Amino acid sequence: MIQAETLELLEWSRLCQHLATFAATKLGKTAASHLKIPTTLETSQTLLAQTQEAYQLENLLAGGLAFEGVHDIGETLERAERQGILSGNELLEVATTLSGARQLRRVIDTYPDLTVLNALVADLRTYPELEQEIHRCIDDRGRVMDRANPKLEGIRTQIRQNRDRIYDQLQKIMQRHSNAIQEALITQRGERFVIPVKASHKDVIPGVVHDTSTSGVTLYVEPHAIVNSGNQLRQLIRQEQREEEEVRRKLTEQVAEVKPDLERLLIIVTILDLATARARYSLWIGGNAPRFIQFGPQQSASHAPEPIVLRQLRHPLLLWQQQHEQGNTVVPIDLVIRPHIRVVAITGPNTGGKTVTLKTLALAVLMAKVGLFVPAREPVELPWFDQVLADIGDEQSLQQSLSTFSGHIRRISRILEAMREDRGDGEDGEGEAEAPMVANVLVLLDEVGAGTDPSEGSALAIALLNYLADHAALTIATTHFGELKALKYQDDRFENASVEFDDVSLSPTYRLLWGIPGRSNALAIARRLGLEPEIIDQAQGQVGASASQEVNQVIAGLEAQRRQQEEKAQAAAQLVQQAERLHQEVARKADSLKQRERELQQQQEQVIQQAIVQAKGEIAQVIRRLQQGTPTAQDAQQATETLNQIAGQRLPSRQPPAKPKPGFRPQVGDRVRIPRLAQTVEVITNPDEDGEFTVRFGLMKMTVSLADVESLQGEKPDLPTKSAPAPTPAPALPPAPAIRTSRNTVDIRGSRVADAEHRLEQEITKADAGPLWIIHGHGTGKLRQGVQEFLKHHPQIDRFEPAEQADGGTGVTVAYVR
Repeated sequence: MIQAETLELLEWSRLCQHLATFAATKLGKTAASHLKIPTTLETSQTLLAQTQEAYQLENLLAGGLAFEGVHDIGETLERAERQGILSGNELLEVATTLSGARQLRRVIDTYPDLTVLNALVADLRTYPELEQEIHRCIDDRGRVMDRANPKLEGIRTQIRQNRDRIYDQLQKIMQRHSNAIQEALITQRGERFVIPVKASHKDVIPGVVHDTSTSGVTLYVEPHAIVNSGNQLRQLIRQEQREEEEVRRKLTEQVAEVKPDLERLLIIVTILDLATARARYSLWIGGNAPRFIQFGPQQSASHAPEPIVLRQLRHPLLLWQQQHEQGNTVVPIDLVIRPHIRVVAITGPNTGGKTVTLKTLALAVLMAKVGLFVPAREPVELPWFDQVLADIGDEQSLQQSLSTFSGHIRRISRILEAMREDRGDGEDGEGEAEAPMVANVLVLLDEVGAGTDPSEGSALAIALLNYLADHAALTIATTHFGELKALKYQDDRFENASVEFDDVSLSPTYRLLWGIPGRSNALAIARRLGLEPEIIDQAQGQVGASASQEVNQVIAGLEAQRRQQEEKAQAAAQLVQQAERLHQEVARKADSLKQRERELQQQQEQVIQQAIVQAKGEIAQVIRRLQQGTPTAQDAQQATETLNQIAGQRLPSRQPPAKPKPGFRPQVGDRVRIPRLAQTVEVITNPDEDGEFTVRFGLMKMTVSLADVESLQGEKPDLPTKSAPAPTPAPALPPAPAIRTSRNTVDIRGSRVADAEHRLEQEITKADAGPLWIIHGHGTGKLRQGVQEFLKHHPQIDRFEPAEQADGGTGVTVAYVR
């Protein structure tokens, strides 16, 4: 009962309705509208795997999985089993459903990596022979075709002949008695062919009157001449109907014979449609696949407990409201709860977002359980709770004589009873004091202890939260009681959080702050809402000397410190970005210079090669001239002079480079040039005995040697010369710690393996030696396996390993570039 109440409080049915809009079939929409919460972790993991593979298909296929032709034939199958005769349209729906299911299986079979969906459709039986037989006998309008039965074809031929004969006879009668005819028209009344006869001329055309016009002027008469033909036509039509019914009866029997398989087919198609709807909804909300972790009582000896990580978490119903109902922009919240925490007390002003925080966390847990992605930034890590139990809102009831306090206590009692059932211990026993059993449930309490005397309410709230810390996996409670803020400092299983309040605008920001208790700010809110200043000032005087005022001042100081730290962190981040930009600019210029040097070298080599080719040709001519006659000493002398002229003309001159003027030595304040970086820098320290000194360019400082610089006029400095003993090999210095930046980080989430390999090849080619962080996420693990297989055989990769937990863990691979 309390579970159903919780779902109603969280508006779970609204989320299901939103999900149903992404389903393609009537069966899928019905299943999505009445989504059941799984009762085992294995079921949730299976649903999540189905969603992940359907999500991949949405990215691989232009329009995703198509469910064309699939109908809800459940009632049709029931009637067939009860020996009812199906109509032509019902039989057509059976055939198109078989065809649609077969097409779904064919599409999934082309992607063998989708192991979960392939296993789902492996046993799918679509009976193509039944589908072909239905299409052979029933046309697109649901009528039985002539080829379905030899007798039927003959009967329909007789019907057409009989009808043509009746038309001919009636046409002759109307021509012969045209003055008695009201209108030259052949129509039907009661399946009998009649003609409109003037009432005043009814004796002219004797026959059976089947109808009269409203005015009584026209009689619809079946002439005696065609009565026998009409009787024969009706008999033929009855025979046609019997034969059609016989065809449909045989087809119905074939459908009834395979009813269990067809029901299984409907279940599989519905599961596929529901998985596709979950994937499309998850894609629409920008969700990420959750990972179930060990937390609290779930921890085992083989798995260490992990924190709950839900960063940039958004309320799914508010997202829908923002997109479809012009609602306000959704403010995301961060939830990072350490594994030893059992109770979180959220404080702060009214309308600050405390209740929304409770509902957002609860919906995230439920969405993960039913196989939906969670609208939060990766990684999404949260426990699998047996139940989510909530006391949110006001259960005041005049009809049941319940006050606000009584309503809360009744619901909390039902929560505790559900916890005892989850633990399976029935009534609390004495043994619980020694080793209390913990129920794997998430408990959400809104304004715990409210609605009664504050002192008694706070005492009751403290006792309740202490009990829940012993017996529930995790409890999130909102409160205004200051006494609950101190529980964190008495028991390390408690944690404080608060919703932020802007003292300048006197309005909440809806951000959730961790580790800092909140202030209620009741007086500030009352002043903003227009309450008389005299009343506010008097109330301020009443609380001015109390200890709560001092606590609020301490909290205000902590919030100010936090804001200052955030500003400093932002400034530091900007400096890091600026340094990265400068580094990129320097690297780009160095690359440009290297490219220019290579181009000049290639041009010089081309000129030399051309000169050599031409020189060889001219030398060959000299040799041929010498070979044509008897060479003399004079001829040899002329040939030698010619070769010397060719060498002087064709070979490039190699003059020794001009020696730089000696004697240059940088001093503090001088500006020198670093040729390899193409940068002009300022000297800020004099060279030491080893010829090293510090320079500055922009915001960056670096140490260079005299051999690395020259003056602005191209002068080289004097290098220090000193005799030193043979150097002994110095011990290897430990490598500098690797720092992750945007330059050495590649995000390939959502990519195919082939596309990811192409992207990584580009990044590795231009990367400097050192670590390269590759973000591929968890997903099904296929992308991670493909990336690591690619890195294993890449010649520039020295090694690779999973990233630290703080950097993404197994969702990130660190490759070391040679």
